[in-house]
Amino acid sequence: MTQQIKTQCQGKVYLVGAGPGDPGLITVKGKTLLEQADVVIYDALVSPAILEMVSPQAQKIDAGKRRGRHSKLQAETTQLLIESAQNNAVVVRLKGGDPFVFGRGGEEMSDLIDAGVPVEVVPGITSGIAAPAYAGIPVTHRGYSSSVTFVTGHEAVGKYRPNVNWDAIAKGSETIVIYMGVYQLPKIIMQLLAAGLAADTPIALIRWGTRSEQAELVGTLEDIVSQIEATQFEAPAIVIIGKVVNLHNQLAISRPALVSIQH
Repeated sequence: MTQQIKTQCQGKVYLVGAGPGDPGLITVKGKTLLEQADVVIYDALVSPAILEMVSPQAQKIDAGKRRGRHSKLQAETTQLLIESAQNNAVVVRLKGGDPFVFGRGGEEMSDLIDAGVPVEVVPGITSGIAAPAYAGIPVTHRGYSSSVTFVTGHEAVGKYRPNVNWDAIAKGSETIVIYMGVYQLPKIIMQLLAAGLAADTPIALIRWGTRSEQAELVGTLEDIVSQIEATQFEAPAIVIIGKVVNLHNQLAISRPALVSIQH
């Protein structure tokens, strides 16, 4: 919980979505705010190319979180935002992807409003759409999938309250996109198979999507775990499950050549 006493603020906090990594995918509004910012507090998944857009005069603060390595606690980050807004006109909270898609933007906005800090969200392109697109995988397609579910794989770790109903997702969605799911993928796959998905259901993992170092691993629910072990494929990566993955070979030829690890 952050302080409940209303603060007197000189400036405003902007929760800006940096997009998935390709600097060409940040919004015009987001780029403009980076150029005007007095303080930029950024996350771990923000690409170096995006950070280069920040004004040289701005103070840059790393508030990134990666599994097992948290540079700042969430409460500390929120307090830093409050203090920064008290002394600066333009404060940017820069988040990978979109602030409101598994980015804790909603929680931060609520805390800032409670503290009397002016705040505005600037949406960004989320990696759950962009990374598959750069790999030639549309998350929906009239001939393959008319529904898509975006879900976090983090809850299976026990870090957050376990609310994901994998049985319902397996039965109710033709495309499943999992954020932060590589670490717990073996357990997630077991639940999806138990819910009725076929072992030969296509699956793709896309690491560092839209960046020059993008890498892909394509297989089935039956063999993907062994592929991960054999190639030492690591996070951060987006996981896509469903028939749309079969379009990868056909459509991927129309995007820039990137590192590919494919079964």
